[in-house]
Amino acid sequence: MKHTINEIQIHYTRPVLSEMIKVVKSSDAETVFRAFIDENRMDYKEVFLVMLLSQAQHVLGVSEISVGSTVGTGVNTKEIFQLALMANATNVILCHNHPSGNLTPSSQDISLTTSLHTFGKMIGVSIVDHLIITSESYYSMADNGQV
Repeated sequence: MKHTINEIQIHYTRPVLSEMIKVVKSSDAETVFRAFIDENRMDYKEVFLVMLLSQAQHVLGVSEISVGSTVGTGVNTKEIFQLALMANATNVILCHNHPSGNLTPSSQDISLTTSLHTFGKMIGVSIVDHLIITSESYYSMADNGQV
């Protein structure tokens, strides 16, 4: 019986530095995330996104991790770190919307952020913020001392 073994390679090309957006505060991150969230779904379905950042806080990319229902969405934590490692990201900002309009983080939001922060530290990827966005406003866990 003959077995085939595939070679696995990582290929990465950094975006052109002069064309990269820099995120220095939570409002910068909110602006970037709002460009990726469909406003027509904002009050209807919960969406979870991740922003990948360089050491200098330049945006390497944004990825939609999941889309759920009005009351929640599942988050594939493995995918978050796969993306971060593949993009050579040093920092990550998490984001999801609350269709209810309530900006208060749920216990699940806090628990997920804490778990991701703990694991990220082990592999050199920092969770620097977790934003909750509604149609009207946003909430930054970092600005409120929760990251």
